Amino acid sequence: MPAQAYSGKECVCKLRLASCDQSCVQDMLDTPFYVACLRLKGRSCLVVGGGDVGLEKVEGLLACDGDVTVVAPELSSELAQLAREGSIAWLQREYEPADLEGTFLVIAATNDTDVNIAVYDDAEARSMLVNVVDVPPLCNFILPAILRTGPLAIAISTAGASPALAKRMKREIGEHFGEEYARLAILLNDARGWAKATLPTYQHRKAFFEGIVDGDPDPVVLIREGRERAVLELIAQAQHQAQEGLAA
Repeated sequence: MPAQAYSGKECVCKLRLASCDQSCVQDMLDTPFYVACLRLKGRSCLVVGGGDVGLEKVEGLLACDGDVTVVAPELSSELAQLAREGSIAWLQREYEPADLEGTFLVIAATNDTDVNIAVYDDAEARSMLVNVVDVPPLCNFILPAILRTGPLAIAISTAGASPALAKRMKREIGEHFGEEYARLAILLNDARGWAKATLPTYQHRKAFFEGIVDGDPDPVVLIREGRERAVLELIAQAQHQAQEGLAA
């Protein structure tokens, strides 16, 4: 259940009920979300709200190289420091619809229901990506818990049902998928150019990489044991066998 929506509390969504009856969130668990990874580098991202929640969202956007602007009359001390150092732009005033022009996505992180609804409506009218923190009915995308290790990113979502459970799963997954998986991803990426230039079809390339990843010995175990050179030898052997298969 979203933190800002539960029975008896003031309505925080577009229904504007006298008190929340959860009618806007009943279908969240049944909603199939299209999972995608967004490339934010160089894209304009807007965060409405300058408090601690806004800071959390800003940090996530900056980690993905987004160009972040925060609109808020005041900023938390941490956000103010980011503005001073030039990491973010700050519009020191209340939100205005024109703030969305030229923006790729917007996150509303305020405690003002009217502002949140306005941001959602304005963004939807522009067919933009919009997320209102802790109010899934006012979102057309949601933010899962993310485990990042090098080039790997593993997303865990409970469709807003339990962020605490998502965090626990993140911890447990992190204990299993460590640095060795990230290092293997880098080594395999180094072989992608060869595979694209040498192997004629998607099925050939798929068989090549799956033969390495699922092969014996296990490349993850080899890296975990500090035997990276053995993994490189596995890749070289797989390349040789693939070329022999094409020539046969």
